[in-house]
Amino acid sequence: MMSGMGTFLVYIWGSPVVDLNGNSIRDEFSDLPLFRQYFNRTLQGINDMNKMIQEPSREKLLPDPMQEPYIQPPYTLVLELRDILVHPEWTYETGWRFKKRPGVEFLLHHCAPPLFEIVIYTNEGGFTAYPIIDHLDPNGYVWYRLFKDSTRYVEGKHVKDLTCLNRDLNKVICIDWDDNAVSTSRNHLGLKRWDGNMEDQSLFELGFMLRTIAESEVSDVREVLDYYRSFDDPLAAFRENQRKAHEHELLLSQKTQAEKQYNKVATSWTPSFLRRR
Repeated sequence: MMSGMGTFLVYIWGSPVVDLNGNSIRDEFSDLPLFRQYFNRTLQGINDMNKMIQEPSREKLLPDPMQEPYIQPPYTLVLELRDILVHPEWTYETGWRFKKRPGVEFLLHHCAPPLFEIVIYTNEGGFTAYPIIDHLDPNGYVWYRLFKDSTRYVEGKHVKDLTCLNRDLNKVICIDWDDNAVSTSRNHLGLKRWDGNMEDQSLFELGFMLRTIAESEVSDVREVLDYYRSFDDPLAAFRENQRKAHEHELLLSQKTQAEKQYNKVATSWTPSFLRRR
């Protein structure tokens, strides 16, 4: 039974390609003995299928950066869809549906061009993800959408290969809850996996954090991400740093005001003939 099935597959996969008139088209196996021709074509077909499954669908997942007079945002923001922006839930009343995380609109709006070009890069299939993204992003802030066929299949897992984005990795930030789902860990910022809790505020804080990074015009975002990955909660660390920065600015402002007030008082008590004319 199995040998018969194998012979059938070799016959189907190993047959030469024919033209419109039914004539065989020569290939690199045409000069081999007949069995070797069929066997080698079958192996090639299997290898091509494995490559199609395991590797991204194309070498460059995004088109080349835009040139003047068009505006190319300096940074690229890559977002996972499932459990970052939406969460699947099932009920008897509705069946499966995707719940939107609080702050999705805020995040997209605050990171929209000209700061970032936004890419949703997900392990979901395009048939499932495309209408969800349409619903999440009516304003078109998301420039590109990459699905499961754009991932690299490694050891039973679909991995986002950021080296295929056709972008400078110094300027790429990828947000995902799975540390192992991104090929280049230095470009990855982990966010807590959303379980559907509508009290969650993470995307609001993330929007502030990403906008601050972009407006700071850092030359290599990976150095910033390296720092924040050293904390268990990067968003909490960013919030604490912002609080300290605000306190520092407040102290500087108070110091400046005190110095101005002191100079004003000192001037008023200085005899007129000692004042600089």
